[in-house]
Amino acid sequence: MGSFSLMHWAIVLLLVLLLFGAGKLPKVMGDLAKGVKSFKAGLKDDVSDAAPVLVEASRKPASNA
Repeated sequence: MGSFSLMHWAIVLLLVLLLFGAGKLPKVMGDLAKGVKSFKAGLKDDVSDAAPVLVEASRKPASNA
């Protein structure tokens, strides 16, 4: 009940083609790809912003206990 078979995915694909049509589908997929690329670029920016903080934390001298 929880997993989809190949037949389920074929029906979903058929419904998407009927709703959007074959002409609009490449445009929709192109917009989706642009969104994924901008999301990945945003993640990369966040990682590069966080990297100097981690480097500075590792340069702190250890306290003598």
